[in-house]
Amino acid sequence: MERSSSFSYTCNQCGLCCRDKVITLSPYDVMRIARAAGISTSEAVRKYTLRRGSLFKFRDEGSCVALEGTACTIHQGRPLACRLYPLGLQRTPDGAESFIRLEPASGSLGIYGVNGTIADFLEPQGVRKYLDANEAYRKLIPLMRERIAALVDFETVEPREFERAAIREALTEANFDPNPLIDALFDPDGHGCSRASLDTTVTAHLAVLEAIIRAEERPAILATAAALLAVSLGYAPRSGG
Repeated sequence: MERSSSFSYTCNQCGLCCRDKVITLSPYDVMRIARAAGISTSEAVRKYTLRRGSLFKFRDEGSCVALEGTACTIHQGRPLACRLYPLGLQRTPDGAESFIRLEPASGSLGIYGVNGTIADFLEPQGVRKYLDANEAYRKLIPLMRERIAALVDFETVEPREFERAAIREALTEANFDPNPLIDALFDPDGHGCSRASLDTTVTAHLAVLEAIIRAEERPAILATAAALLAVSLGYAPRSGG
């Protein structure tokens, strides 16, 4: 489906879409969650996320940790995936987008229709700022890869195994190795980037991240961070730029 495809959806706040999901978070998602909760990004990572900030946390009984009854306690800062629901966004390595209609949760009170277009649905959800921010962060991935190429002699290091090791480390949810670049990706406040507006915070954060990437001498750190950033932005771990 494209933005011009016929689509409409009415949410009746049953809360069933906020259960038993896997929701990937971008650095911008974490920033928005923190602002909505009135806490720092480091606190938001601890309270609301798994996998070093890149996954939304759900309780053992299945509900999102931000859900109280059927209400979202961080609705103003809800992640992109929540704003898109009941649509899913798919991206190709070159950035082309398409949308899929997700199956409703069993018993959902949401109402699907064709009284508009996907573009009409997306506009009031505030999706544009998320997509623009994610595109800005995506541009860090080629920079990481350039740095890796400058540090690694792939005549002596097998490229596929190097990549596989980075992806395994990026996607593990426990007992992972310290990675200061991943920490910086999901904790802009902890790296002195917090500003009055989100736009200026993103700009400051990107500048800090670029400096960290250019100074990093350990290719495994860069490769793992590149894989996790790609996934957090909705790309396959070996794509995104």
